Amino acid sequence: MKTNTLILLATLLLSLGLVSCAGTSTAGGVKPYPLKVCLVTGNALDSMGGPVSTVYNGQEIKFCCKPCLKKFEANPAKYLSKL
Repeated sequence: MKTNTLILLATLLLSLGLVSCAGTSTAGGVKPYPLKVCLVTGNALDSMGGPVSTVYNGQEIKFCCKPCLKKFEANPAKYLSKL
């Protein structure tokens, strides 16, 4: 009974993305942002103060400023190809 409960719990956590079997995710199943520059402008992340970040489909995305976040949200596919 205990084993079945643990298997069920593990399956639930995996399906919700709260844990991962792969070593490429951070806590919560979010993949870390791999670039040192803004996804929208290509500028350094600290060029406009501090970086702004969001999570999109399990991938952390970082920007140099809030306006870049809005541009990304308007057309994510345009920028995701840069990853």
